[in-house]
Amino acid sequence: MERYARSRELYERACKVLAGGVSSEFRKFSYPHPLFYTHGTGSHVFDVDGNAYLDFTLSQGPLILGHSPPAVLAAVAAASERGQLFGGQHLAELDLAETIQRLIPCAELLRFCLDGSEAVHTALRLARAHTGRPRFLRFEGHYHGWLDNVAFGLTAADEAALGPRTQPTPQPWTAGLPERVFEEAFVLPWNDLALVEQLLAAHHQQVAAIILEPIMCNSSCIEPRPGYLAGLRQLCDQYGIVLIFDEVITGFRVALGGAQTHYDVTPDLTIFAKAVANGYPLSVLAGKRSVMQLLERGTVIHAGTMNSGVPGVAAAQATLAILERDHVHDRLHALGQRLMAGLRAAARASGHQLLVQGPGPMFHAGFTAASAVSDYRDTFAYNRASNTTFLQGLHDRGIRVIGRGLWYLSAAHTAEEIDFAVDIAHDVLRELPI
Repeated sequence: MERYARSRELYERACKVLAGGVSSEFRKFSYPHPLFYTHGTGSHVFDVDGNAYLDFTLSQGPLILGHSPPAVLAAVAAASERGQLFGGQHLAELDLAETIQRLIPCAELLRFCLDGSEAVHTALRLARAHTGRPRFLRFEGHYHGWLDNVAFGLTAADEAALGPRTQPTPQPWTAGLPERVFEEAFVLPWNDLALVEQLLAAHHQQVAAIILEPIMCNSSCIEPRPGYLAGLRQLCDQYGIVLIFDEVITGFRVALGGAQTHYDVTPDLTIFAKAVANGYPLSVLAGKRSVMQLLERGTVIHAGTMNSGVPGVAAAQATLAILERDHVHDRLHALGQRLMAGLRAAARASGHQLLVQGPGPMFHAGFTAASAVSDYRDTFAYNRASNTTFLQGLHDRGIRVIGRGLWYLSAAHTAEEIDFAVDIAHDVLRELPI
């Protein structure tokens, strides 16, 4: 397509040096092919063909303040003049840790990492060491990174491939997984507390941890049913299991204190990444001292040359300061609800059945007659062809949304931009066959 010609040329060039032309698997699936970007400012991002996009992808979620916020860039530049990496401790790292400890209920002790995948890996190692048990429980459709022991339960050709609800069939996400990884975890559908109770009654002596996205953001942005998270907390207390919230997406996005304050349920361990540093590489493992003390003693090893690098820490300090000072989450929820309501109205006006659900700072929109989607198996009711056509139509008109229908809001978005996006969506929906 002429609109994306220069990106196409660069992508063909990239395929000669980068495997698949990209440096992350998810980037392969951009429309109409992987695009090349020149810069981002506020709520907009720009590609090499000169196209401007009102951006609701926010680089898969991290840019909670939008692209290139001046205060964050200034903090990173000033800190980087003093050093990039010391191979030792620095004051900003301590200050940031104290801030997170104040904001996050479970954060009695912390460690900094580079990304969510390695923080998840550390959390599971801690849980096994703390309990002396070998396995963990995870849920269909939840994403916990790309490392071997969590690279399944994420995809399936259809609902039948998932097997029975009481004993799902693990679906590997990638080739190259050793067979033993399927023995490390139990897998269950999300949002069904009775199934968890049933499994733990029979197998709790094997279960070190329950790990979950407190909002299933990676598959249709499904919130927990009332009482579900509290029920998991009670079961973990009953059986001596470590409860792990993977807040890579929800952390510092759904609330300043994460999903654990939003739903008033405190896990034993939690993982943050993405929004914590507005796009700079930094992740956090935080938890109760009773578990984290294994790191304190050196019983469990966690390491990393690049951990708590100066630029990422500075970016996180600036980001959290702005989120707290400006009460950004009130704005994110308000703008998100405005956009969700607008999309629903546009769908009704054009005769389409569009299910829009989520808390607001992030949400999902998909074509289905269902009144709600409550777990991964429900997502097979979506008309994926209509969703693809809709998002491509938005993209060609300058609205950028993640291909699976997930929308992110930032502090840089305005009410006027939200209304503009709704108007464009209405235009696209009117042209979309019913």
